[in-house]
Amino acid sequence: MSLQEIVAMFLYTLAHHKKNRSIGHYFYRSGETVSRQFHLCLRAFLKLHEVLLYNPTQILDDCEDERWKSFKNCLGALDGTYINVNVPSKERPKYRTRKGTIAMNVLGVCAPNMQFIYVLPGWEDSAHDMRVLRNALSRPNSFRVP
Repeated sequence: MSLQEIVAMFLYTLAHHKKNRSIGHYFYRSGETVSRQFHLCLRAFLKLHEVLLYNPTQILDDCEDERWKSFKNCLGALDGTYINVNVPSKERPKYRTRKGTIAMNVLGVCAPNMQFIYVLPGWEDSAHDMRVLRNALSRPNSFRVP
């Protein structure tokens, strides 16, 4: 199995909340192979967490970047956006936005160096930013504001 296929299965599983059996059908692999490769990729990701995951620092008072001067003592900025998705036809009504497109509502938080600190994908339909943020704060492994 190629590394690209292993990573693709890993990301597809995380992004679509699918079971090994469904991923196996999509990639023409057995559920056991999908499970083994998923855990292999997960272990590799966890070993590289210090490189892949970013620990933000506060925006200082002497910040010279015009875009971030008004965010003094903050870790970054957050906003919600829609990302177009392809879903089975029976699930399309759940993902239809008020403008008629098929999209997923995503909350993103980024630091001044434009690296993502937190991403919460998966919201169906139109939802107000505050509703998505409230959900992000109330989850067990939630977005934490220091």
